[in-house]
Amino acid sequence: MTILLYVLGVLALLAGLAGVVVPVLPGAVALWGGVWLVAWAGGFQLVGAPTLTVTGVLALLILAADWVASALGAKAFGASRWAVIGATLGLLVGLFLGPVGIVLGPVVGAVALELWKDPNLAKALKAGVGTLVGFLVGSVVKVILAFLLVGALLVGLMVP
Repeated sequence: MTILLYVLGVLALLAGLAGVVVPVLPGAVALWGGVWLVAWAGGFQLVGAPTLTVTGVLALLILAADWVASALGAKAFGASRWAVIGATLGLLVGLFLGPVGIVLGPVVGAVALELWKDPNLAKALKAGVGTLVGFLVGSVVKVILAFLLVGALLVGLMVP
């Protein structure tokens, strides 16, 4: 049973690492699930509450980066509140359209609501670019946080 839990834990960690890059997969959830499986396999002796807490916080930060990156990117490029709302709505709709929808949904949503608020195409496109930049920066942040999470697990396994 122990070996099976370790194998499942490693598989969940690998799926989680893929999930922070591929928007359709639940990366943060899979990563933290992998940590729990590894902790369970070791009877919570090697990986205990401190490691579970640190990795849990990192998983929550990955989730937060996932949800707010596009909206903050739009805001950083001078988008109105309507564009930020559009980016958020676009992400929600894009979730049902697969990876392309997840990337383009926030951009289209930001441009559409910015245009609706003010028919200035240049400003709307700037909001869309900001949303895309935010998504890309968010992706980089998520990858860094994911590797920190795995690193925290490895430290937890090595330090009694």
